[in-house]
Amino acid sequence: MSGKTINTSDIKTLIKNNIRNYSMFIMLALIMIIFGFLTDWVNWTPRNFTNIFFQFSYVLILAVGMVMVIIVQGIDLSVGSVCAFVGALSAMLYNTGVGLPVTLLGALVMGGVIGAFQGVWVAYARLPAFIVTLAGMLLFRGLTFFVTKMNPISLKDTGYSLISTGVLDEILKVNKIGDYFPLAFVAAVTILLIFFITEFLSRKKKIANGFEVAPLSMFIVKLVLISLLTLGLAERFARYRGLPVVALVLGITVFIFHFIMNNTVLGRYIYAVGGNPRSATLSGINSEMVTFIVFCFMGGITGLAAVVSTGYMNSALPQAGNLFELDAIAACYVGGVSAGGGIGSVVGVIVGGLVMSTINNGMSLKNMGADWQTVVKASILLLAVFYDVYTRRKAGLA
Repeated sequence: MSGKTINTSDIKTLIKNNIRNYSMFIMLALIMIIFGFLTDWVNWTPRNFTNIFFQFSYVLILAVGMVMVIIVQGIDLSVGSVCAFVGALSAMLYNTGVGLPVTLLGALVMGGVIGAFQGVWVAYARLPAFIVTLAGMLLFRGLTFFVTKMNPISLKDTGYSLISTGVLDEILKVNKIGDYFPLAFVAAVTILLIFFITEFLSRKKKIANGFEVAPLSMFIVKLVLISLLTLGLAERFARYRGLPVVALVLGITVFIFHFIMNNTVLGRYIYAVGGNPRSATLSGINSEMVTFIVFCFMGGITGLAAVVSTGYMNSALPQAGNLFELDAIAACYVGGVSAGGGIGSVVGVIVGGLVMSTINNGMSLKNMGADWQTVVKASILLLAVFYDVYTRRKAGLA
């Protein structure tokens, strides 16, 4: 059986079938241009691009996990509290002198255990994810207050913060080539080559198995947009200090979970469970196990975000993680994830996270107060969900 492509007989049909996938790229470009005019293009400077990743990388990391949770028709309201709790424990672990690699591994394990704990309640006890993670939000906030005794935990040295604010070129003592630090370009080209190979292999496999795929022209447009975004970021990094360690960590995380979601049986099962849990079960898929694994992934990713956010603050604060869940959920919905489950992509939510981060950064450059920033983010979340519901109804999916 040969693969099918979406009807592209006219421009109107082409746009209608693909606007959902590419609207976030258009939105990101417009927001950058608008804030460019409002800030005299300060938001386009290499230093500002690097600072965006230093300040908001936790949003992008959390969004990678949150997209899987939402795809299986769940939600995780506990990620902010879990970040604070794991961040406090990881800071205490680091202060014993075990080093950053062991601390990072410990945070991933702690996060994974917490994710498994919540996953059991959601998947096997069949409690609503909203209730379970709401309870988790309160539980782990209370435990954070307990382990920190309501006082910040300072880090014994600056080694912990290298994962959040360190730059690979400086760590490896790589010199400039002309006006650029080279490692950002090396990393960007490597990631893009691997991404292209996996995308082409995935498309070829889908066609061979008779699945519907996007037209080749739109597939190429997607690759071009992602390439421009990646190389553009690399150019900004290279002109300032070089490749931020956290950007490399994020790139590896995105690649791993993009590969899982698009090139593995588990990824197909996640989409199937999110699209129609009953049909997935009747088809022989262990829906409970899939949901449990997704929450384990979310927990581990939250542990990673905890280390990144704690490193950026250079201390573990008892009130850390406040509204992290809002930022991650908003990034997912802005990035094209469906509120009804079954639809979404890792690359899409990264673009959605960049949209939210760019808005936050632009508002900060305009000296807007924290109160108005929260209002704007809440409004964007509401409009993103409305757009999703509206487009699903127009398509007859809701």
